[in-house]
Amino acid sequence: MRLSKAGYFADFAVYPSIVLGLLTLTLRHAPSVVWIEWSIACLAGIAAWTLLEYAIHRGVLHRIRFFAAMHELHHEDPEGFVGTPTWLSLPAVCIGALFPLWWKTGFDFASGVTAGLMLGYVWYVGLHHMLHHWRIPPGSYLYHRKHCHALHHHARQPCNFGVTSQFWDRVFGTAHRAR
Repeated sequence: MRLSKAGYFADFAVYPSIVLGLLTLTLRHAPSVVWIEWSIACLAGIAAWTLLEYAIHRGVLHRIRFFAAMHELHHEDPEGFVGTPTWLSLPAVCIGALFPLWWKTGFDFASGVTAGLMLGYVWYVGLHHMLHHWRIPPGSYLYHRKHCHALHHHARQPCNFGVTSQFWDRVFGTAHRAR
């Protein structure tokens, strides 16, 4: 959906602040073993984000009519301030990850996984912004991601749903590279 400039950039302030809050709440008086477990949970959340990013982009934003219509705004205006507002994404993360994990595993693990998901999401929105708004020199990781994402926007067949990584596109056979 179209966002104001403040709404578009809100994730860059809100999510890192929440990650720091989760980190502080969990680890302020914790023994070192909890630090290690939280770090592993956070890394698991980052890894899980890559699959979630792929699944949401392919399965929701390109297949469910209501969301696909909103996502089409981005394809029509890739440099516009189009995205998911924080007031929608943040409750989705809490309802979909933090609260169920907290209930099943306790706050320490849940906060680590949720922080990882949030860090993955911030990397995604930041990278996606860079791909559409920055001049990126050839030969770099960013240039490769920009090229793959450009193919996603312009290829005849749906492909390259991963923005931060092409891993899941390779696993599910949706990776495409220009020849």
